[in-house]
Amino acid sequence: MTIPVFTLMQQAVDIVGTSRHPTNKIAATLHAGDPVGAAFSVSMTNEWPDAIARRIGPGQRIGNSSGTVHAETACLLHTKGKTDGGRMFVTDLPCPNCVKNMAEAGIRTLYIDHKGFAKDFALRHGGDFENMAMRICEKAGISVYKLFRKEERLEPILEISSAYEPQIEKPPHVERLNAEPAPRLFQDWIARERERYDGGVYALGFARDDEGGAWLLSAQPHPVIGYTSETMGAPEGKYSYMLQPVNRLLMTAAREGLRLERDYLFCSVVPTARELVNMIAANLPRLRIGDTGASRDEHGLAALRTLVNAGVFEVL
Repeated sequence: MTIPVFTLMQQAVDIVGTSRHPTNKIAATLHAGDPVGAAFSVSMTNEWPDAIARRIGPGQRIGNSSGTVHAETACLLHTKGKTDGGRMFVTDLPCPNCVKNMAEAGIRTLYIDHKGFAKDFALRHGGDFENMAMRICEKAGISVYKLFRKEERLEPILEISSAYEPQIEKPPHVERLNAEPAPRLFQDWIARERERYDGGVYALGFARDDEGGAWLLSAQPHPVIGYTSETMGAPEGKYSYMLQPVNRLLMTAAREGLRLERDYLFCSVVPTARELVNMIAANLPRLRIGDTGASRDEHGLAALRTLVNAGVFEVL
Protein backbone atom coordinates (compact mmCIF):
# COMPACT_ATOMS: atom_id res chain seq x y z
CA MET A 1 0.00 0.00 0.00
CA THR A 2 1.31 3.44 -0.91
CA ILE A 3 2.27 5.55 2.13
CA PRO A 4 0.45 8.92 2.10
CA VAL A 5 2.67 11.97 1.78
CA PHE A 6 1.18 13.38 4.99
CA THR A 7 2.29 10.29 6.92
CA LEU A 8 5.80 10.59 5.54
CA MET A 9 6.01 14.22 6.61
CA GLN A 10 4.73 13.24 10.04
CA GLN A 11 7.67 10.83 10.37
CA ALA A 12 9.99 13.84 10.11
CA VAL A 13 7.89 15.96 12.47
CA ASP A 14 7.86 13.16 15.05
CA ILE A 15 11.66 13.20 15.41
CA VAL A 16 12.46 16.89 14.93
CA GLY A 17 12.58 17.47 18.69
CA THR A 18 15.34 14.87 19.07
CA SER A 19 17.83 16.99 17.13
CA ARG A 20 20.80 17.97 19.29
CA HIS A 21 21.05 21.37 17.63
CA PRO A 22 20.35 23.98 20.32
CA THR A 23 18.45 26.48 18.15
CA ASN A 24 17.52 25.15 14.69
CA LYS A 25 15.95 21.73 15.03
CA ILE A 26 15.20 20.33 11.57
CA ALA A 27 14.19 16.86 10.37
CA ALA A 28 13.65 15.19 7.02
CA THR A 29 12.30 11.95 5.62
CA LEU A 30 13.56 10.44 2.37
CA HIS A 31 11.19 8.08 0.56
CA ALA A 32 12.31 6.27 -2.57
CA GLY A 33 11.99 3.07 -4.53
CA ASP A 34 8.87 1.37 -5.80
CA PRO A 35 5.95 3.11 -4.04
CA VAL A 36 4.01 -0.17 -3.92
CA GLY A 37 6.30 -3.01 -2.91
CA ALA A 38 10.00 -2.19 -2.56
CA ALA A 39 9.99 1.33 -1.17
CA PHE A 40 11.99 2.50 1.82
CA SER A 41 12.11 5.58 3.98
CA VAL A 42 14.84 7.14 6.12
CA SER A 43 14.25 9.90 8.68
CA MET A 44 17.08 12.01 10.11
CA THR A 45 17.59 15.25 12.03
CA ASN A 46 20.32 17.84 11.65
CA GLU A 47 23.13 16.43 13.79
CA TRP A 48 26.79 16.42 14.58
CA PRO A 49 28.32 13.08 13.53
CA ASP A 50 29.12 11.19 16.73
CA ALA A 51 32.88 11.22 16.13
CA ILE A 52 32.89 15.00 15.73
CA ALA A 53 30.60 15.56 18.72
CA ARG A 54 32.75 13.36 20.98
CA ARG A 55 36.27 14.31 19.94
CA ILE A 56 35.94 17.89 18.70
CA GLY A 57 32.71 19.08 20.25
CA PRO A 58 29.50 20.74 19.07
CA GLY A 59 29.85 24.29 17.94
CA GLN A 60 33.49 23.98 16.84
CA ARG A 61 34.30 24.98 13.27
CA ILE A 62 35.88 22.42 10.92
CA GLY A 63 37.78 24.70 8.60
CA ASN A 64 35.07 27.05 7.34
CA SER A 65 32.32 24.46 7.88
CA SER A 66 30.18 23.69 10.86
CA GLY A 67 30.47 20.18 12.22
CA THR A 68 26.77 19.51 11.64
CA VAL A 69 25.13 17.70 8.76
CA HIS A 70 21.72 18.96 7.63
CA ALA A 71 18.81 16.56 7.89
CA GLU A 72 18.21 16.29 4.13
CA THR A 73 21.84 15.44 3.39
CA ALA A 74 21.95 13.04 6.35
CA CYS A 75 19.07 11.08 4.79
CA LEU A 76 20.98 10.83 1.51
CA LEU A 77 24.14 9.68 3.29
CA HIS A 78 22.19 6.91 5.08
CA THR A 79 19.91 5.76 2.28
CA LYS A 80 18.70 2.16 2.16
CA GLY A 81 18.44 1.91 -1.61
CA LYS A 82 18.36 3.90 -4.84
CA THR A 83 17.31 7.50 -4.34
CA ASP A 84 16.78 8.20 -8.04
CA GLY A 85 13.23 9.48 -8.50
CA GLY A 86 12.76 9.76 -4.74
CA ARG A 87 10.87 12.23 -2.57
CA MET A 88 12.16 14.38 0.29
CA PHE A 89 9.97 15.64 3.17
CA VAL A 90 11.44 18.47 5.26
CA THR A 91 10.19 20.36 8.30
CA ASP A 92 11.96 23.58 7.23
CA LEU A 93 13.15 25.34 4.11
CA PRO A 94 16.18 23.52 2.66
CA CYS A 95 19.40 25.40 2.05
CA PRO A 96 20.91 25.53 -1.47
CA ASN A 97 23.63 23.02 -0.54
CA CYS A 98 21.06 20.40 0.44
CA VAL A 99 19.08 21.07 -2.73
CA LYS A 100 22.26 20.56 -4.78
CA ASN A 101 22.74 17.21 -3.06
CA MET A 102 19.11 16.27 -3.72
CA ALA A 103 19.54 17.08 -7.40
CA GLU A 104 22.72 15.00 -7.70
CA ALA A 105 21.01 12.12 -5.88
CA GLY A 106 18.05 12.17 -8.28
CA ILE A 107 15.34 13.45 -5.93
CA ARG A 108 12.36 14.58 -8.03
CA THR A 109 9.88 15.89 -5.44
CA LEU A 110 10.36 18.07 -2.38
CA TYR A 111 7.66 18.56 0.26
CA ILE A 112 8.05 21.27 2.91
CA ASP A 113 5.89 21.43 6.03
CA HIS A 114 3.84 24.63 5.97
CA LYS A 115 4.99 25.58 9.47
CA GLY A 116 8.56 25.74 8.20
CA PHE A 117 7.78 28.88 6.21
CA ALA A 118 7.07 30.83 9.40
CA LYS A 119 10.02 29.66 11.50
CA ASP A 120 12.98 31.83 12.45
CA PHE A 121 15.24 29.87 10.10
CA ALA A 122 12.97 30.71 7.16
CA LEU A 123 12.84 34.37 8.12
CA ARG A 124 16.64 34.55 8.20
CA HIS A 125 17.37 32.35 5.17
CA GLY A 126 14.27 32.66 3.03
CA GLY A 127 16.20 34.68 0.47
CA ASP A 128 18.61 31.78 -0.08
CA PHE A 129 15.62 29.50 -0.66
CA GLU A 130 13.83 31.83 -3.07
CA ASN A 131 16.85 33.14 -4.95
CA MET A 132 18.96 30.01 -5.27
CA ALA A 133 17.42 26.80 -3.95
CA MET A 134 14.28 27.25 -6.05
CA ARG A 135 16.35 28.02 -9.15
CA ILE A 136 18.23 24.77 -8.64
CA CYS A 137 14.95 22.86 -8.21
CA GLU A 138 13.61 24.29 -11.47
CA LYS A 139 16.74 23.42 -13.47
CA ALA A 140 17.14 19.99 -11.86
CA GLY A 141 13.49 19.03 -12.32
CA ILE A 142 12.48 18.92 -8.65
CA SER A 143 8.81 19.70 -8.00
CA VAL A 144 8.18 21.58 -4.73
CA TYR A 145 5.04 21.51 -2.57
CA LYS A 146 3.96 23.15 0.69
CA LEU A 147 2.32 20.44 2.79
CA PHE A 148 -0.47 20.95 5.34
CA ARG A 149 -0.62 17.84 7.52
CA LYS A 150 -3.83 18.40 9.49
CA GLU A 151 -5.78 19.53 6.44
CA GLU A 152 -4.12 16.86 4.27
CA ARG A 153 -3.62 19.46 1.59
CA LEU A 154 -0.80 20.26 -0.83
CA GLU A 155 -0.06 23.69 -2.23
CA PRO A 156 2.09 23.61 -5.38
CA ILE A 157 5.09 25.93 -5.33
CA LEU A 158 6.82 24.52 -8.40
CA GLU A 159 5.49 21.70 -10.58
CA ILE A 160 7.77 20.04 -13.13
CA SER A 161 6.52 17.75 -15.88
CA SER A 162 7.39 14.09 -15.35
CA ALA A 163 8.73 14.11 -18.91
CA TYR A 164 11.32 16.78 -18.11
CA GLU A 165 14.92 15.55 -18.20
CA PRO A 166 17.48 17.92 -16.67
CA GLN A 167 20.67 18.68 -18.53
CA ILE A 168 23.74 16.89 -17.16
CA GLU A 169 26.78 18.29 -18.91
CA LYS A 170 29.41 15.99 -17.38
CA PRO A 171 27.79 13.18 -15.38
CA PRO A 172 29.82 11.11 -12.93
CA HIS A 173 31.39 7.96 -14.34
CA VAL A 174 29.66 4.79 -13.11
CA GLU A 175 31.12 1.45 -14.21
CA ARG A 176 30.37 -2.17 -13.30
CA LEU A 177 33.60 -4.06 -12.60
CA ASN A 178 34.51 -7.67 -13.27
CA ALA A 179 37.30 -7.71 -10.68
CA GLU A 180 37.34 -7.37 -6.91
CA PRO A 181 38.89 -4.25 -5.35
CA ALA A 182 42.56 -4.68 -4.43
CA PRO A 183 45.35 -2.17 -3.67
CA ARG A 184 47.21 -2.75 -6.96
CA LEU A 185 44.03 -2.56 -9.02
CA PHE A 186 43.00 0.60 -7.17
CA GLN A 187 46.27 2.29 -8.11
CA ASP A 188 45.66 1.30 -11.74
CA TRP A 189 42.20 2.89 -11.65
CA ILE A 190 43.57 6.05 -10.07
CA ALA A 191 46.00 6.40 -12.97
CA ARG A 192 43.30 5.66 -15.55
CA GLU A 193 40.86 8.18 -14.13
CA ARG A 194 43.61 10.80 -13.99
CA GLU A 195 43.77 10.52 -17.77
CA ARG A 196 39.98 10.67 -18.05
CA TYR A 197 39.99 14.03 -16.26
CA ASP A 198 43.13 15.34 -18.00
CA GLY A 199 45.05 15.62 -14.76
CA GLY A 200 42.44 17.90 -13.19
CA VAL A 201 40.76 17.56 -9.81
CA TYR A 202 38.76 14.34 -9.44
CA ALA A 203 37.67 11.71 -6.94
CA LEU A 204 36.98 8.03 -7.30
CA GLY A 205 35.85 5.11 -5.20
CA PHE A 206 34.87 1.47 -5.30
CA ALA A 207 31.33 0.62 -4.27
CA ARG A 208 29.10 -2.42 -3.75
CA ASP A 209 25.54 -3.13 -4.80
CA ASP A 210 23.04 -5.22 -2.82
CA GLU A 211 24.27 -8.41 -4.49
CA GLY A 212 27.90 -7.69 -3.60
CA GLY A 213 28.88 -6.63 -7.10
CA ALA A 214 31.78 -4.18 -7.45
CA TRP A 215 31.46 -0.77 -9.10
CA LEU A 216 33.76 2.13 -9.86
CA LEU A 217 32.52 5.70 -9.40
CA SER A 218 34.46 8.81 -10.35
CA ALA A 219 33.63 12.49 -10.72
CA GLN A 220 35.14 15.92 -11.21
CA PRO A 221 33.91 19.26 -9.82
CA HIS A 222 30.92 20.43 -11.80
CA PRO A 223 27.87 22.70 -11.61
CA VAL A 224 24.75 21.18 -10.13
CA ILE A 225 22.50 19.18 -12.46
CA GLY A 226 20.66 21.45 -14.87
CA TYR A 227 23.53 23.94 -15.13
CA THR A 228 26.66 24.09 -17.25
CA SER A 229 29.88 26.00 -16.84
CA GLU A 230 28.43 28.64 -19.18
CA THR A 231 24.96 28.94 -17.63
CA MET A 232 26.02 28.69 -13.98
CA GLY A 233 25.23 31.84 -12.05
CA ALA A 234 27.53 33.69 -9.71
CA PRO A 235 27.73 32.43 -6.10
CA GLU A 236 24.89 33.61 -3.87
CA GLY A 237 26.52 34.70 -0.60
CA LYS A 238 28.17 31.64 0.92
CA TYR A 239 26.55 29.28 -1.59
CA SER A 240 27.94 28.15 -4.95
CA TYR A 241 26.32 26.29 -7.82
CA MET A 242 29.36 23.99 -7.94
CA LEU A 243 29.41 20.47 -6.54
CA GLN A 244 32.80 19.15 -5.45
CA PRO A 245 33.95 15.66 -6.52
CA VAL A 246 33.71 13.80 -3.20
CA ASN A 247 30.19 15.10 -2.63
CA ARG A 248 29.33 13.99 -6.16
CA LEU A 249 30.60 10.49 -5.32
CA LEU A 250 28.50 10.37 -2.15
CA MET A 251 25.34 11.50 -3.94
CA THR A 252 25.93 9.30 -6.99
CA ALA A 253 26.29 6.29 -4.72
CA ALA A 254 22.93 7.20 -3.15
CA ARG A 255 21.34 7.71 -6.54
CA GLU A 256 22.46 4.28 -7.73
CA GLY A 257 21.85 2.45 -4.43
CA LEU A 258 25.56 1.65 -3.98
CA ARG A 259 27.69 1.55 -0.82
CA LEU A 260 31.13 3.11 -1.07
CA GLU A 261 34.01 1.05 0.33
CA ARG A 262 35.80 3.00 3.05
CA ASP A 263 39.25 1.56 2.19
CA TYR A 264 39.04 2.44 -1.51
CA LEU A 265 38.37 6.17 -1.79
CA PHE A 266 40.67 8.66 -3.49
CA CYS A 267 40.70 12.38 -4.20
CA SER A 268 43.42 14.09 -6.21
CA VAL A 269 43.50 17.00 -3.73
CA VAL A 270 42.33 17.59 -0.17
CA PRO A 271 38.51 17.78 -0.19
CA THR A 272 36.68 20.85 1.03
CA ALA A 273 35.79 21.17 4.70
CA ARG A 274 32.15 20.31 3.99
CA GLU A 275 33.10 17.21 1.98
CA LEU A 276 35.26 15.96 4.86
CA VAL A 277 32.42 16.43 7.37
CA ASN A 278 30.03 14.60 5.03
CA MET A 279 32.49 11.70 4.70
CA ILE A 280 32.60 11.30 8.47
CA ALA A 281 28.80 11.43 8.64
CA ALA A 282 28.67 8.67 6.00
CA ASN A 283 31.07 6.53 8.09
CA LEU A 284 33.82 6.93 5.50
CA PRO A 285 36.56 8.48 7.66
CA ARG A 286 39.60 7.66 5.53
CA LEU A 287 40.92 8.69 2.14
CA ARG A 288 43.88 8.43 -0.20
CA ILE A 289 44.89 11.91 -1.35
CA GLY A 290 47.02 12.65 -4.40
CA ASP A 291 48.39 16.01 -3.24
CA THR A 292 47.96 16.65 0.48
CA GLY A 293 49.19 20.23 0.05
CA ALA A 294 46.49 21.23 -2.45
CA SER A 295 42.80 21.97 -1.92
CA ARG A 296 40.11 24.22 -3.37
CA ASP A 297 40.97 26.67 -0.59
CA GLU A 298 42.90 26.88 2.66
CA HIS A 299 39.83 25.85 4.64
CA GLY A 300 40.03 22.29 3.33
CA LEU A 301 43.63 22.01 4.52
CA ALA A 302 42.70 23.45 7.93
CA ALA A 303 39.72 21.07 8.24
CA LEU A 304 41.88 18.06 7.41
CA ARG A 305 44.42 19.03 10.09
CA THR A 306 41.66 19.44 12.66
CA LEU A 307 40.05 16.10 11.87
CA VAL A 308 43.31 14.14 11.68
CA ASN A 309 44.63 15.67 14.91
CA ALA A 310 41.36 14.77 16.65
CA GLY A 311 41.64 11.18 15.47
CA VAL A 312 38.39 11.19 13.50
CA PHE A 313 39.88 11.06 9.99
CA GLU A 314 42.77 9.14 8.44
CA VAL A 315 44.83 9.83 5.32
CA LEU A 316 45.91 6.49 3.86
